[in-house]
This record gives sequence, structure tokens and C-alpha cells, in this order.
Amino acid sequence: MSEDTDVLIALVSSQLNRQSDVDTILDALVQSNGDPQAAASLLNEQANPKSKKRKRAVGGGLHGWLDKDKSPKVAKKDDALPSRSTVTDVSSSTKPPSKSSKPASTAKPVVDLMSVLRQPEPTSPKKKKPQISPLTLSSPAMIAEHIPCTLHTSVLPPKLASDLFYTMLTKSKNWQRNKWWLFDKVVESPHRTSFFARKTDGVNNDESWQEVAQYWYNGRPTAPPETFPPEMEAACSIIERVVSDQLCTRKRFPLEWAGGFGVGNEDLVWRANVAASNCYEGRNESVGWHSDQMQYLGPYCTIASLSLGTRRNFSLREVIPTQEAETRRAQTFNIPLPHNSLVIMHGSCQERFKHSIPPQTSMDLYRPAYPPPPSLQSSNSSSASNTGASTSTSPNSTSTTTEPSNCRINITFRFYRPDFKPDTIPKCKCGIPMILRPDMKGTIKRFEEQEQPQSEQKGKGKDKVKELAKDEEDKELGKPVEDKVQGEEVEDRKGERETPAYTYVKRTDKYWWTCYAGAQNDGKGCTTWKVMDFDGEGRGPAVCQVEGAKCIE
Repeated sequence: MSEDTDVLIALVSSQLNRQSDVDTILDALVQSNGDPQAAASLLNEQANPKSKKRKRAVGGGLHGWLDKDKSPKVAKKDDALPSRSTVTDVSSSTKPPSKSSKPASTAKPVVDLMSVLRQPEPTSPKKKKPQISPLTLSSPAMIAEHIPCTLHTSVLPPKLASDLFYTMLTKSKNWQRNKWWLFDKVVESPHRTSFFARKTDGVNNDESWQEVAQYWYNGRPTAPPETFPPEMEAACSIIERVVSDQLCTRKRFPLEWAGGFGVGNEDLVWRANVAASNCYEGRNESVGWHSDQMQYLGPYCTIASLSLGTRRNFSLREVIPTQEAETRRAQTFNIPLPHNSLVIMHGSCQERFKHSIPPQTSMDLYRPAYPPPPSLQSSNSSSASNTGASTSTSPNSTSTTTEPSNCRINITFRFYRPDFKPDTIPKCKCGIPMILRPDMKGTIKRFEEQEQPQSEQKGKGKDKVKELAKDEEDKELGKPVEDKVQGEEVEDRKGERETPAYTYVKRTDKYWWTCYAGAQNDGKGCTTWKVMDFDGEGRGPAVCQVEGAKCIE
């Protein structure tokens, strides 16, 4: 399935009143000639109980079931049985029957009733695994058990969380909705977004790092981003400590950043130098299934997602590799995110899961516990007196009171790696920097296995062959294939010992560079595509290159 198709499916999914599987959405898109709005309307109409009743009324009942196998010719005739004369005329044809033929019988064979009522046998001998119902992860322990994420509630001091919410809500008035080309159409994201950057890159205190580098997003160059406001800077310093403490209790992935963060930050394992911020106003604003673009984040990135304001659900779903599609199905995990909560998406989350903020049928308003900070009160009250605007916390108006809000502010703190600077990103034939994608479906692995010479296959050794055979056997039996480090205890900086709960499926993650010019160039791009060569491209230092580092194999 192409990335454009994935985005189109995400657009349809974000407009549905009820969740539908991918096959159903694809059928609706085909019927709607690729129009996501028409496809969503079609699926919403089909989900209406009244329309279902009308469909069941047509041809319903036992007679409708028993008569379903009648041929079209019989169906066009009268329901009355043929008379004896009719049968006689047919049997006394002018053409004599052959000697080998048996006399024709006018009586139908007796059929067992249960054989008629029994469900028909499947046309294909292969049976797909049944759909797995969505699971709500209502506690940090459940989240750590099922997905490569951790949840941290009340992560900021309450007053700082409130001030940051008001600050970002005020700024969101000027945020934009992303637009890009998809199937010869310009589509628009159903939420507002903006981008922020720290004064320095978090490594060498260079304050010119954003000015000398040209970053790209969605196939076009971006303007220099706004600097972190003071409230965001204070929140970021706290979140960096939380993330670093978490990473010290976990085994690292081989290609994670291991270059350090300069003098004075030796105790930090992770830093943030950029942040994408989103505003979801009301229950219908959303974002469809996606994984974050990685060309500046690099492999196995860690993203810290802060939620402020009204509670919304954060959904994740694993992307099943093609070779495992017949043995297991993906499950959707829903995480309710309250105000002042932090979700850390750890390494492998972007490689193996897609996430979304789905629309909701209902939503509780957020009631701030503190009034806006004085700086916002003075500016907002002046604006309100000049415009006559009512007091409200909506981003489309001003506020001097603690009225309820229907907005969720999301800030995703990220680390742009120095070894993935803009001047190191390869360009496609269009002359546009390419984007980095993880091989979620296992495409590269299957291609390499098909193209690899037989002599090289034999050179892997008997032990490797046995290991692969054992893994395949476990897959057929439905057993999870675990990493060699799974279940081993790890020690954090405080000396406590913990055991990771989430089972990492054993897989070699690979990445490729691909053209993304078609997102803006009237939908036109090129077919440039190549596998990322981490060592050959001079990336690093990574965890696997540090002597004595413990990492997941």
C-alpha cells in the first residue's frame, strides 16, 4: 500500500463516526472515485441503524433465505408449480431420447433443511485471523505492558501547566492548517499546527543553527520557526529530566543517538531542540493514522508528547509486516490523555506503530484551575475592550476569566540530530531533500532475501539458519518472537532494578530515503528511492558504536 493511500485512508478514518477496517475504507474510496469526504459520508450512512433495517427488510425472512439459490430463469416465472400437462409435454418430445440416457425425473431431490440454513463454506481455504477489539489503556502499567510508550501524569507544576496552556492557546490564533497534494487534490489537515525551536541545538550552544540550515516539511522549505516562549522553555527543562530518567532504565536501540549534549549536560540522555504544537478545537478536530517524519530525527527517535487542556484519546496501532499478516492481526490501543500528562514514545514506536487523534462523539470541557498570567490578561483585556469580544478561552476570542475550554493543546518535544542536519539529507531527481521512512512492512528484507545469491545464503552459517527456522516455527504456533535481551533486568541511575514489560518483536528495522516533492508540486514527484546506509552516509555516533553500551540486538 502506498503512502498516499495510507494518508487517504487516514483522512477518511478521521471523519468516521465509527471505526472501520482498512478493507472497508478502501472499498468506499473505490466507490467514491478517491474522494475522502464522499467515502466518509458513504460509510457513515452505512453505519446508520435505520439504513441497516431497510436492507434487512428487503428479501428477508425464511422464504427469502430458502429461495436465494433459485436461478434467474425460475425467478422470472410464476410461483405456481407446473401442471401435469406441462410435464407431459416436456417428456413427450418429438426427439427420441438416447438409449444411454435415463428417464427425466420431475421431482426435486430431498434436501436437508439444516444444509440450507447452514452458513456457506468459505471460498478460500485460508482463514484470516479475527479482528481484535480495541483496548483502552487506562493506567501507566497497562501502557508499558502493551506498547513502547510510558505515561506520566501531572508532569509539570500545576501553575506552569496552566500558564503554558494559556500561552499556546493565545498563539494558536495564528497557527495554520497543513495543506498538501493528494490524488490531484489539495487536502487540508483537520487541526491547526505550528513549529517552535530552541535558541541552540542542544549540543554545542550554537544560536545560529536554525538560520544557517534550511529545513523542509511536506515537500517545501519552512520559514525560521518561532523561539520557545519562556513557559515552554521551563516545561522543556523538566520534561528532559523525566525522559532521561526513563531512558536510563531501558536498553537502547543500536542506532539511537549517543553523542552527548555538551558541557553541563553530561547527566542528560535526551534533549529537545524543536517542538511541533497542535491545537484541536472541539470533538471533531483530529489527525488520522500516521508516523512522524524522521529525516531530521533519525532512527529510533524518542518523542515526548505533552497534553494540555481538554481530555482526548490518543490511539496507536501496530503495522503488521507482510510476512506476518496471516498469523496475527493488529490491535488498536486507546489512551485517554488528561490535562498535564506526558506520553513518551520510545525508540521503535515510529518504526512499528502509527498513531492518531480520532474524533469523538462527546467530550468534557477543560476548566482551568488558574486565571491567565498577568501578561496575557493585560493584552487580552485591551483587545476585548477594542473589539467587544466576549470572554472565552477559545483560540478565536480573548479571555480574562477561567471559563471552560473545548481545546486540547499538544506539544511534541523532539531532538533534531546533528548527524541528520539538512546538508546531509540526500536529494531526489526533483532537487528536493528526500524524507526518511521506516520499513514497516518488511519490504526491504523480502527484497534482499529474493535478490541475495544462494552462495551468500549458505555463508550465514548453520546456527543462523537454525535460529531463523525456530523463529518461523514460533510464528506458526502463534508465539511471540522475543529479543535476546527480553526479560533481562536493567539498572537505573538510582540503583533500582526493573524489568521491561513490553515485548519487542524480534526484527531488524531498516529505512529508506524517498521523494516527497509530490506533496506540494501539484502532486508530481519522481521515483527516487534508496535504502539508508547508516555507516556509509557517515551517521552517528550511535549506541551500537559506543564500546560497552548495552543495546537491544
